[in-house]
Amino acid sequence: MTGIRTLEGSESFEAYVAEPDGAPKGAIVVIQEIFGVNEGIRRKCDRWAELGYLALAPDLFWRLEPGIELDPDVPARFERAVELMGRFDQDRGIADIEATIRTARSMLGEGGRVGCVGYCLGGRLAFMTAARTDVDASVGYYAVGLDGLLHEKNAIARPLMLHIAGEDGFVPAEVQRKMHEGLDGHPRVTLHDYPGEDHGFAAEMGKRRSEAAARLADERTEAFFAEHIG
Repeated sequence: MTGIRTLEGSESFEAYVAEPDGAPKGAIVVIQEIFGVNEGIRRKCDRWAELGYLALAPDLFWRLEPGIELDPDVPARFERAVELMGRFDQDRGIADIEATIRTARSMLGEGGRVGCVGYCLGGRLAFMTAARTDVDASVGYYAVGLDGLLHEKNAIARPLMLHIAGEDGFVPAEVQRKMHEGLDGHPRVTLHDYPGEDHGFAAEMGKRRSEAAARLADERTEAFFAEHIG
């Protein structure tokens, strides 16, 4: 774990950090689901470190409950996560992601590139990060509520990839249609559909994971970051 100063500089929050052997190719900011920086998110970071990247997962719920880790397969924990998401200030979350990007760049040194990848709520935040910060590349898995953010698409100046679960219980077909209508023609955005897959299909562990789809999406993400970050 490492401490990250907020953009205002008056407070700090924790981020899980995984470092590669040798000099990093670049950095990846891993944006949590609604379940905090739990074991699944830490495993995502560890995988990026194995691939040669510096990986950081900021604790975005720190203003609500620092260090929270929840298991999505436990109903009471799932409900707790939904409650936290309802109180989460997404604009402040983007500011914390931007602070993490700045920290990552300082750790890399001059010329180091930083990408971000997020899941669920984190997928939504990855889209917002692409539109609102100078991150070098972004990936969102099963991002929620993007139909309400499409007005920000013209601010996306660097590559963005989105993975869409075809049978996502939180992103209905109508929302998926609007995503395609709004983004298919964007020169910096790539959308991939996964027919028959549900929300959370690329989770590292637990009941939600769908192995074949997770592997395909992760292979695409790895190639995307190899091109734009590594």
